Amino acid sequence: NWRLRLFYIKSLGIRAIFIYSPPFLESQNNWAYLIYSSSVAAGAQSGIEECKYQFAWDRWNCPERALQLSTHSSLRSANREAAFVHAISSAGVMYTLTRNCSLGDFDNCGCDDSRNGQRGGHGWLWGGCSDNVGFGEAISKQFVDALETGQDARAAMNLHNNEAGRKAVKGTMQRTCKCHGVSGSCTTQTCWLQLPEFREVGNYLKEKYHRALKVDLLRGAGNSAASRGAIAETFNSISRKELVHLEDSPDYCLENRTLGLPGTEGRECLKKGKNLSKWEKRSCKRLCGECGLAVEERKAEMVSSCNCKFHWCCAVKCEQCRKTVTKYFCVKKGGQRGRNESASSRRKNLRLRKKH
Repeated sequence: NWRLRLFYIKSLGIRAIFIYSPPFLESQNNWAYLIYSSSVAAGAQSGIEECKYQFAWDRWNCPERALQLSTHSSLRSANREAAFVHAISSAGVMYTLTRNCSLGDFDNCGCDDSRNGQRGGHGWLWGGCSDNVGFGEAISKQFVDALETGQDARAAMNLHNNEAGRKAVKGTMQRTCKCHGVSGSCTTQTCWLQLPEFREVGNYLKEKYHRALKVDLLRGAGNSAASRGAIAETFNSISRKELVHLEDSPDYCLENRTLGLPGTEGRECLKKGKNLSKWEKRSCKRLCGECGLAVEERKAEMVSSCNCKFHWCCAVKCEQCRKTVTKYFCVKKGGQRGRNESASSRRKNLRLRKKH
């Protein structure tokens, strides 16, 4: 009999979720399971932030409205963007639980030393303190997968993508080694696995997003035992490392109030700047040009503290520096033309007044 806990995680965009205590925690204190709740919330938030970073210059930019994870929420989209949201959220929860385990935040969790002393490859042995991804995986699965109470294709899709997120964390683990030998030689090495930066997990899942697989199921597939069996067979045939979706994505160029899509009109894009990636440099073409919009250049003045000096004793005084920056936005072509014609007319009238 698993214990039922009601827990509020605002960052998941869900008012309340029911969390089932897994059997291996049954013998512990009633409140022990709640120790993980803050890590789950922090992990979900890190997933949201990573989603926003990965899609900052895409037509779909991970809006808050898209962050409902429950199958039975008002937003029942099953496209590749929904697949990514599930995967990155699941990965964030697992990653944070694993990291906090290694930091000693949980009394019942420590390093993964299950393989210590075993040969890992030529010239090296497992040893040291590997991050305990097994622990993070088990606890995150209990939290995140508990949101899916249905047995239809959409629930199967969400559970599949949750698992893909956890696989992404395990797949991006990095091996770190220490040399052993006389006089600094590296006769043998002791190696362990460490979590990467979470950005690496995000980059990995973004690549999976671009190659997400569409699952075609028969229309009208119900919730009968036969239908559930067919759905399970279909999803089991697909690698758990891949993202899957059931529906095509809508046109994110256009505003769609029914779906809560704002469109790309008014969005900022990038044209110039240091250290811009190719994807960022093409953002104006992607957000504006390919969506039938024009790019409008706007000047803005930024004020910041500068030339700060320490004065004895004890104050720091700064000057206020002003800098003009150029930003670019997507606007309707007619609107931009109208503004340009208006500005041209004002300049023409000014010249005529000067002549008279």
